[in-house]
Amino acid sequence: MQTQTLEPVTVLREAVMTQRPMDGEVASSVAVLAEKLAFLKAQSPMFEGVSFSPDVEAMMADVSSVMN
Repeated sequence: MQTQTLEPVTVLREAVMTQRPMDGEVASSVAVLAEKLAFLKAQSPMFEGVSFSPDVEAMMADVSSVMN
């Protein structure tokens, strides 16, 4: 795993495990990982069934509501 990807994964894992409140670092990490997953899904049907956990999906909804 590249360092560029490891940091957002680490931040997101910490946020989910500790119920860390949504902040700029968590929001950025969620956005980066969602973009990477979308790219993978566009590259191969093998990734179609891959998704984030319900906890991360809830965080993503929080990010969307803050940005809108």
